Amino acid sequence: MQRLRVTTRWIKNFILITLLSGIGASFASAQEVQVTGPLAGAPACKGCRIFRESRLSIEPFAGFTLQDEFSRTIMFGGKLGFAFTDWIGLGLWGAFAPVHIDTALTDQVSKRGQSTSRNRLSLPNAGDFKKQIGEINWAAGLEVNFIPLRGKLALFQKLFLDTDFSVFAGVALVGITERANVNENGGTVCLASGAVELDENDPCRQSQRQRASRTAVAPTFGVQLTMYASEFMGLTLGWRALPFSWNTSGTDEGGRDENGNLGGGDFPDGRIDSEDRIFHFNHMFTAGLIFFLPVEAARSE
Repeated sequence: MQRLRVTTRWIKNFILITLLSGIGASFASAQEVQVTGPLAGAPACKGCRIFRESRLSIEPFAGFTLQDEFSRTIMFGGKLGFAFTDWIGLGLWGAFAPVHIDTALTDQVSKRGQSTSRNRLSLPNAGDFKKQIGEINWAAGLEVNFIPLRGKLALFQKLFLDTDFSVFAGVALVGITERANVNENGGTVCLASGAVELDENDPCRQSQRQRASRTAVAPTFGVQLTMYASEFMGLTLGWRALPFSWNTSGTDEGGRDENGNLGGGDFPDGRIDSEDRIFHFNHMFTAGLIFFLPVEAARSE
């Protein structure tokens, strides 16, 4: 019994000494690298080009929206930026959308959609559905650019490009066109009774073609990869989000109940108005060229 206790104590002491020796060796190794390592005290980058600090950037770009339900938007615009340091700056951008492409869903509704007494307000005529969907016309915003990563990108192990990865966030104004309000004040333009097939001049069918424009205020954020072809020019690839609520389909989506709670009312409530707007994330992909002024970049020490 006594021999067993001695053996157990010896094993415990051996394990404790081994652990302490390992910890001590780790601290000693880290201290040795910090004091005598070949990179001790060296800067992260020596003699490197400083692409952004105190430089003005001009960036023409083109982009298109992603994950659209009814209409895809093609945009052309530009961004003006100034960097206070190599890792933070401000940007002012704007774009207009001259091209809108209907999605396959819009084509299917136009060809095969059916108007009934229940959905008469949402779809007075299937063939005119393309005229009631919402569209983005322009967008502009102010944002802060943060550049946390920088390095080189190797293409096929032959072409090496200076590259940085930036994150931006700010506020934007978005000009959109939606279907105009219908029965806003309790009118009877589109009552759910009477004939389903509407005449060309029927007030309900005419309301399907009436449009209204407004400006939505939205946050905006995203990421961008910049690949430098020279000291003053580069290629940019980016993703941007513009989340806000709007009625992309021009349909009756909801209303308020007798207590004024949104979403608790009858569906459909017989009106097209602001309460039929649905929150969308509104993704956009962009590609462009970026030019810097002055054209010659500074060098780090």
